[in-house]
Amino acid sequence: MSAFDWLVDNAAIIGEYAAWHIYLSLIPLIAGLLLALPLGWLAHRYRGAYGPMVTSAGLLYTLPSLALFVLLPQVLGTRMLDPLNIISALLVYTVALLVRVVADALAAVPGETALSAEAMGYRPFQRFCLVELPIAVPVIAAGLRVAAASNVSLVSLASLLGIPQLGSLFTTGFQLDYVVPIITGIVGCVVVAWLFDALILLVSHRLTPWRKAGSTT
Repeated sequence: MSAFDWLVDNAAIIGEYAAWHIYLSLIPLIAGLLLALPLGWLAHRYRGAYGPMVTSAGLLYTLPSLALFVLLPQVLGTRMLDPLNIISALLVYTVALLVRVVADALAAVPGETALSAEAMGYRPFQRFCLVELPIAVPVIAAGLRVAAASNVSLVSLASLLGIPQLGSLFTTGFQLDYVVPIITGIVGCVVVAWLFDALILLVSHRLTPWRKAGSTT
């Protein structure tokens, strides 16, 4: 069977795998960002908390992914094939990666900007949402791009547990001793990672229109 014939015959399942891959990568990315923002703010706001929080996050990120995938069903009480296990594991990695990114991004906000906001009567939470966070968006977006690529890569390991996504094409290729599914899975993962990267860049540019205006002057 030619590569083209195989792709045509399996187009539906490839599309299904791609949809699952996007879902399993995107949900923990969004949820991880929402959790990392307040945690990063706390680490920035209370400098005594920075070291313990960043160190703890770093230790979490070093956990072996496959071991975490196997351990979580026992912790969560879920079935081994439940996608929630993958989402939860990637949520841990996303938060672990982004806590330091958010804290350092907020720390990079010019001190005079924060003082000016305080002088205008902004309370700490208002200053965070309306002044510091918008300025920190480019740095946070850079960290989010790394987290997105990491998630897309790690999701493929779920094929070892039998959870359908693009990584399942790797096991199919090995079982059939046929390289086309493997190449298709690799290309699919690259495309998904590229789409996430492009989306993050687009949102970042939309949230920081002054940077574009400044670059054209």
